[in-house]
Amino acid sequence: MEKSRSVHKAVIPVAGLGTRFLPATKATPKEMLPVVDKPAIQYVVEEAVAAGVKDLLFVTGRNKDTLENHFDHAPNLERTLAERGANDLYKSVVELADLARIHYVRQGNPLGLGHAVGMAKEHVGDEPFAVLLGDDLVDERTPILPKMFETQTKFGGTVLALMEVPSDQIHLYGCAAIKETNETDVVQVTSVVEKPKAGNAPSNYAVIGRYVLDPAIFKILETTQPGAGGEIQLTDAIAKLIDLPTAQGGGVHAVIFRGKRYDTGDKLSYLKSVVSIALDRKDLGDDLRTWLKSYLSE
Repeated sequence: MEKSRSVHKAVIPVAGLGTRFLPATKATPKEMLPVVDKPAIQYVVEEAVAAGVKDLLFVTGRNKDTLENHFDHAPNLERTLAERGANDLYKSVVELADLARIHYVRQGNPLGLGHAVGMAKEHVGDEPFAVLLGDDLVDERTPILPKMFETQTKFGGTVLALMEVPSDQIHLYGCAAIKETNETDVVQVTSVVEKPKAGNAPSNYAVIGRYVLDPAIFKILETTQPGAGGEIQLTDAIAKLIDLPTAQGGGVHAVIFRGKRYDTGDKLSYLKSVVSIALDRKDLGDDLRTWLKSYLSE
């Protein structure tokens, strides 16, 4: 699939406090927790770059300095690695600073995902843009952004990523009611609700952490009131785009994701993701699998 150039910028909200991982995240951003040998956020940045997006805006908060440093040059470290002849490590460190054009804006008060996205208004301007959430890592072998960009180019408006989940889990997500289109795995979204109560979900299709948003979202976010959890929910603002005319940035479609996704949002999911990704590594997988079998047999 050819890369669409309809989307040039991506917003990555990283202002959360990471309370589920305390005390590990007291001084270290949750996004910097290692997944094998890379911080989780690096997988997200590499996904955006692989899809052709090289202008990234991080919406940050306090104690995020290490995240900024990670994507910057480290002269002392680079010089030491070069002097030691550690060429592969040197290359991996230097390339981080050249992955993309990365900008930062501080959210201040963490008032919800909708509020974080609203902080990107001046940087994004009047063009469609991607939003990538750091809790969701998408396997590079099954990317979803190219299909989302292609769908936005064809239909305009906003494009969500949906994944079918068990009925007893749908209350943990934003949930969409859908209508089929003539395109495989592309649907029209007719309604969306954030974390529906048990038995009230319009479908089993959950909104996962990839969005392509029309800039019309910014005006809506300005008047969106706090919703679930007392936060300004992006899902509530997207719901208002559904009935807007296309000429005003309205209309919402979605791509059904059938690939591999790793959730790092809570401790158990994080551990599962680390093990899963390590098992897929050529340099680690066989030995780790052998050890796991031996350990579990005991």
